[in-house]
Amino acid sequence: MNDANIGAILAISLILVLSPHLSRLFKLPTAPIEILLGSILAVFGIISSSNEDFFLIAHVGFLYLMFLAGLEVNLKNIFKVPTHYLIQSSYFLIIMWILAVIFGLVFSLDSVLIIILPLISIGILATLSKEYGKDEHWIKIAFLVGTIGEIVSIIALTVFEAYTMVEGVEELVAKLLLLLVFLVVIWLLYMVFKTLFWWYPEFKSVLMPSSKVEDGKYQDLRLAMGLFFIMIVIMIKLHLEVAFGAFIAGVFIATFFHHKKELEEKMTSFGFGFLVPIFFIYIGASFDLGNILDPDILQTTFMLLFAMFSIRVLAAFSLSFITEKRQALLIAFALSMPLTLMIAIATIAIENHRIHISDYYAVILASLLEVIIAMIVIKLLVKK
Repeated sequence: MNDANIGAILAISLILVLSPHLSRLFKLPTAPIEILLGSILAVFGIISSSNEDFFLIAHVGFLYLMFLAGLEVNLKNIFKVPTHYLIQSSYFLIIMWILAVIFGLVFSLDSVLIIILPLISIGILATLSKEYGKDEHWIKIAFLVGTIGEIVSIIALTVFEAYTMVEGVEELVAKLLLLLVFLVVIWLLYMVFKTLFWWYPEFKSVLMPSSKVEDGKYQDLRLAMGLFFIMIVIMIKLHLEVAFGAFIAGVFIATFFHHKKELEEKMTSFGFGFLVPIFFIYIGASFDLGNILDPDILQTTFMLLFAMFSIRVLAAFSLSFITEKRQALLIAFALSMPLTLMIAIATIAIENHRIHISDYYAVILASLLEVIIAMIVIKLLVKK
């Protein structure tokens, strides 16, 4: 192992240790702090995004992040929600996507940027539930809308990835048909397992024995990790977006084994304690701070910020039928932090030469500023 790799390992280790403390100090999620620290270390040449080992671990971290996103989605809970809540949530998402397309066409935005505008991720929303309480009405609605929105966003990510990998219309249609068949098969498997576990509930204990039993102490973790890698292999063989497979693996665990709370804690602790931060540090290392004051990048960044906040605030009026207007605004800003999916789309686009490097930097910068602005606005709205 050369000196450069040793230095990089030490630097990354220090970020892993210090970022939670800096997070508490600045009252921000750890992700933006890790990205910023990664950028600073890259400027001094301590770490480099061109390091193949660094890239591999970061990529696994990204897939694991998508798996953790799936753990937030319990399909059974969604189907139990009152119909009028689902309808209003759907209106919010439809209005937001329509406004995103209109805004993109009016300002002649790149197609990649248009796709990024209405993305929703509930990863950072979890930090809000810890801070303000998961029983708050606006938090509950935000999780409902966010869960549906994240599923739509992950599908959009998968379709976009398929689009970037093909050259002709026929290839794209074939790819989308394959994706559709895959989704149908996943739905059929969901119905099969739902019926199986309903008739034979003890089968759950066979797959995931109690942690109190010595033989079953780590079986839940092994099953979860096994399913995670099996879905990744399946998606690679089908030439579909691997992140979607990781997400589905998480959804399966959350839907059928939601009673295993300790499993979710194990998976989350391992992910956010090691793999996921390395992904964010890698993103920071790929972001050149020297270009942060470039006029074109700043212009695109502020345009993205304005558009992403605007379409959510306007769409939030559809939620005023199920909550008060102030809480509808809180939901809009709570769903304005799709940092992980923004970075995912931008990463896929830049790797396949579908986006200009200046737009890539603008997306990364906008994703960071969006978290900071949304957090501040939410604090102000809650205090009123």
